[in-house]
Amino acid sequence: MSRTILKIPASSPRMLASAIGVALSAGSAAHLAQAAENTEPTGERNPISLGATNITGQEQDNTSYQVEKASSQKYTAPLVDTPRSVTVVPQQVLKDTAATSLQDALRTVPGITFGAGEGGNPQGDRPFIRGFDAQGDTYLDGVRDTGGQSREIFDIESIEVSKGPNSSFGGRGSAGGSLNLVSKTPQARDFTNGGFTYGSDQTRRYVLDVNRQFLDDSAAFRLNLMSHEQNVAGRDAVNYDRWGVAPSLTFGLGTPTRVNLSYYHMESDDLPDSGIPYGYGSSTATAHVHDKPNDGGDSNNFYGLKSRDFRKTRADISTFSIEHDLNDNMTLKNTLRHGSTGQDYVLTQPDDSKFNVNRYGTVWRRANSRVSTTTTTTNQTDLFGSFQALGFKHTYSTGLEFTGEETRVSGYTVSPNANPVCTTPKGSLGGQCTSLSNPNPDDAWNGSIARNYNGTNTKATSRAAYVFDTIELDPKWLLNVGLRYDTFDTEANTNAVAGRTKIKDDSQFFNWQAGLVWKPVENASIYASYATSATPAGGLVGEGSDGNPLSAGAATSDLQPEETVNYELGTKWDLFHDRLSLTAAVFRTEKKNTRILVDALTYQNAGESQVDGIELSASGKITDQWQVFAGYSYLDSELVKSGLNGRNGVVSAGSSKGNQMPNTPKNSFSLWTTYEITPKLTVGGGAFYVDEVYGDVGNTVYVPSYTRYDAMASYKLTKNVDLQLNVQNLTDKTYYDKAFSTHFANQAAGRTALLTTSFHF
Repeated sequence: MSRTILKIPASSPRMLASAIGVALSAGSAAHLAQAAENTEPTGERNPISLGATNITGQEQDNTSYQVEKASSQKYTAPLVDTPRSVTVVPQQVLKDTAATSLQDALRTVPGITFGAGEGGNPQGDRPFIRGFDAQGDTYLDGVRDTGGQSREIFDIESIEVSKGPNSSFGGRGSAGGSLNLVSKTPQARDFTNGGFTYGSDQTRRYVLDVNRQFLDDSAAFRLNLMSHEQNVAGRDAVNYDRWGVAPSLTFGLGTPTRVNLSYYHMESDDLPDSGIPYGYGSSTATAHVHDKPNDGGDSNNFYGLKSRDFRKTRADISTFSIEHDLNDNMTLKNTLRHGSTGQDYVLTQPDDSKFNVNRYGTVWRRANSRVSTTTTTTNQTDLFGSFQALGFKHTYSTGLEFTGEETRVSGYTVSPNANPVCTTPKGSLGGQCTSLSNPNPDDAWNGSIARNYNGTNTKATSRAAYVFDTIELDPKWLLNVGLRYDTFDTEANTNAVAGRTKIKDDSQFFNWQAGLVWKPVENASIYASYATSATPAGGLVGEGSDGNPLSAGAATSDLQPEETVNYELGTKWDLFHDRLSLTAAVFRTEKKNTRILVDALTYQNAGESQVDGIELSASGKITDQWQVFAGYSYLDSELVKSGLNGRNGVVSAGSSKGNQMPNTPKNSFSLWTTYEITPKLTVGGGAFYVDEVYGDVGNTVYVPSYTRYDAMASYKLTKNVDLQLNVQNLTDKTYYDKAFSTHFANQAAGRTALLTTSFHF
C-alpha cells in the first residue's frame, strides 16, 4: 500500500515540547526575581490591539467573565448599547473550563451546535448558530477565516459570537450569526506565562506565552507556543496530536501610528473518529424512521482502521496591519492577510446504507478521502471614529474589503470501497466489514490507496464597501445603522474521468441592519432591531457542506443568493455596580429564497425556513468572589417550504414540510460558575444541557438529549505558580455532540481529568 500525503514541515511536536520545557525551566529560575509589573500606559490611546476587549481609559479586570465592548471597530457602541445578541467568551472562561479547541469553548454558549460532515469537512469545525450552518462564517480579528479547519485556541484571547443575520458586518453567509476569534497581540508590559497539562487518556499539553517590550518600550514582541497530544476517553484507538507557533510584533506602542506583524502556524496528525452508525427502527426496516446511534452494546467501539485511517491538517496565516490616528477622533487602519489551510485524510465512516447494522450486526467501513488546500488573500481598510453633525453625536466605522480565495480539492482512490453487503463480520472482505458489537481497529487492510489528482479547483473574488453608525439622538435614545454592498464572483473547474466542467456564478447584494435603543437608565438598554444576510452560490468556495453548491447538475438551476431576515426585541442590564451583565431577547429569523430541489438535478430559490426563539444570558460577578457565565436558548424551528426530499440532486420519497430544522435543539442551557473560597482557592463547575437534535431534514435520524456536568478547582501555590484540576463529563455520560444526515453520529469524550500547572512572571 502506498499513499501520498500533504507535505508539512518536518518539525516535530516533541521537539517543540522540549523547547517549551527548557523555556519553563529557565523561567522558574527567573521568577525568583521580582515578577514583572503591569506597565501598560494610561492617559494616552492604547496601542493597536485587535484583541482588546477593554474600554479605552478604563482598567479591565482580566479575571472577569464580563466583557464591555467587542474588539471590532464595526461595533460602534458598547455591548450594553448594541441592538443585537452578542456573547463574548473571555480568556478567563477559556482558562477555567480548560478549553483547548473552538468546539470546547463554544460549549458555554447555548444555541450553538456542531454538525458532522461526510466528504467536505467531516472532522473540522462546522458550527450551527440558531439553526443555520455557520461553517463559512468564522473570522479571525475581523477577517474571514476560510477553509476546512479544526481550530485551536492557544493563540486566542476571546471568542465573539454574534447571533442573527450578520452579512452587513462580514459579507456573504452569516444567516444565523458569526464567530470572531480575537488573537493574542503584543502588550505594553513584560510577562511570561506558561503551563503544562497532564491528564487521563495520556493527555499532554504544553503552552508558553511570552511578551517583551524593547526600543524604549515603544515596541513589543509576543510568542505563543503549543504542543498537544491525547487519546480520547471512551473511544478505542482514537488519538489527536498537534502543535503550533504564533509570533507577533508591534511597533509604535503609545504613539499615533502602530504597526503589527503576526504569523500563525498549526498542524495536526490524528487517527480520526467518525463515531457510531445509526440503527433502524426494526430488524426489517430498509429506511430510517426516527432512529438514533447504535453502538452494538459498547460505547467504546471504534469502527476505523489503524492501518488505513489518518487525518493531517495545517494552517499558515500571515497578517500585516497598520493603524494611524489622523486626529483625536479619527483613525485609519489597513489590514493585509494571506492565509493557507489544508487537510489530508482517509477516514472510516461507519456506513449503514446497505442495512447491515440490523440485518447482520455488521458495519461497512466506508473510506472517505480528501486532499484540499484553501488560500485566501484579503486587504481590508477601515476608517473609524466619532464626530458631531446637525446636533447629534455619531460614532462611525466605514471601510473597503477586497478578497481572493481559491480551494483545490482532490483525494485518493481507495480500493475496494464498493458498499458491500457485510454478511460476515470480523474484518471480512479485506477489512471492509466489521462487527457492530465488537469491531477490531487492528484488522488488516488488504486494499490499496492511490493518489487521485482529479478534482475541483474553485476560485472566488469578493469586493465590498460598508458603513456603520451609532447616532446619539439624545442621551436616552440611540439609532444604530449599518449598510454593506458586496460582489461575489465564483468559478468551479472540475476535472473528472468523464471530462471537464466549468461553472460560474456572479452575485451582487446589499445587506443592512437597523436598531433603535432606549436607555431607561445609564447601565441598561431596551432595543428593537432588524438585520439581513445573503448566501450566494458557492459561498464556501469548494470546502465544506455548501448549501448552494456549484455543480454540473445545477448549471441550469436558479442560483440566486438566499436571503435571511431577523426581527429582534431585547434588553440588556449591567447590575451589581456594573459587574454583572444580563441580557434577554426574543426573535424571529426567516430564511427565504432558499435553494431547494424541485426536480431531478434541478434547484430553485423557492424554499423557506423559520426560527422563533428566546435567549437569556448572564456574565460577570455576582459578588467579588462569585462569578457566573450562563445562558439559555429556545429555538422553535420549521421547514416552511422544503421542496422535494433528496441528496445530490437525486429525488427520494417523502416530504420535509413542517419538520424541525437539522442541528437545531429546541432547548439548550449552559451554566459555568466559580467561587473564590479564599484568595488562593477557587472552586467551580458547569452544567450543559442540549435537547435532542435531528441530523436530517426528514427528521428520521437524531441524537438524544443530554446533560453534561464539569467541575474544577484551582489553587495559587505561590504568586507565580497555580494549580488547576478540571474533570470534564463528571458522570462519564455517553452522549453524541454531532448528528449527520445519514449513516452516523459523532460520540463525545467520556470522563476526562486534567491537571494543569501554570507559571506567571
